[in-house]
Amino acid sequence: MLHTRFGRTGLQVPRLTLGTMTFAGQCDRDTSFSIMDAAVEAGITFFDTADMYPVTTYPNGMGDSERVVGEWLHGRRDEVLIASKCFFPTGVRQWEGGNSRHNILRSIDGTLQRLGTDHVDLYQVHSWDANTPIDETLRALDDIVRAGKARYVGCSNVLAYQLARSLGRSEALGTVRFDSVQPRYNLLYREVERELFPLCVEDGIAVIPFNPLAGGLLTAKHRPDDPAEGTRFAAGGQGDRYRERYWHEHMFGVVDAMKVLAADSGVSAATLALQWVLANPAVTSPIVGASRPEQLADAIVAVNSPIDAQVKEQLDALTGEYRRG
Repeated sequence: MLHTRFGRTGLQVPRLTLGTMTFAGQCDRDTSFSIMDAAVEAGITFFDTADMYPVTTYPNGMGDSERVVGEWLHGRRDEVLIASKCFFPTGVRQWEGGNSRHNILRSIDGTLQRLGTDHVDLYQVHSWDANTPIDETLRALDDIVRAGKARYVGCSNVLAYQLARSLGRSEALGTVRFDSVQPRYNLLYREVERELFPLCVEDGIAVIPFNPLAGGLLTAKHRPDDPAEGTRFAAGGQGDRYRERYWHEHMFGVVDAMKVLAADSGVSAATLALQWVLANPAVTSPIVGASRPEQLADAIVAVNSPIDAQVKEQLDALTGEYRRG
């Protein structure tokens, strides 16, 4: 597995990150263990989780993904890097969510308990909190790092101006700064290329994008009249959000055109979609999820076989309109 520098830090991370959102929800314990085993065997030794996973059973099953990862980690903590996140409510009380000092400090302790470890390698705020001053958030994260509970800190689902302001405030305060950002990014959602990615390149921020296959639409296995059960596009819950994002006629047109390019390139549509994401110089390590171990194969091929320059140009032209937002 190829590795790369994690932003401006000295940490080297694999070019793929394993997402664990399906663990303890869509995937049972044994399947989740098999996926983690397959990932490590392939060199995918960076796992990303969150205190509110799995989303399919949230809020009733919140924290269960971390618990499954923690069981798997027993006796092999040094084999992998672990990232987790906080922000979304994990209790019924008003203070059990957000990026306040109170919630960050309680959340990291809960995460460490569920994972069965004394530290995570990356701790991220899962979203921007308009109700909490960024100074308060940064000071709490700084305390976590100083206490040895996290090695680095990052953020997810933020706009470019929010990240830029956070970097400025951390510099002024003398606290740890966000060394990574986790945005949604794929062929069908390219808005982050306009402002967020240039900022990350200039300031040495690692980019670990989620949703590189657009919830599975870019695997080219879905048809417009058939959102299959058991997928992220199934009716209800998360499915409603994913259909709103991607279940559109013009996006299926992109998928059809991409299928032809993938066939001509001798790879699967999923591999081509990941090759395209990996080709962006701002991208550090895309997050790939799986509901079965064999689903990691397309991602591994993508890492080991860079996209053809001409094919990338064709895909860029095909989806250029998605950069406008």
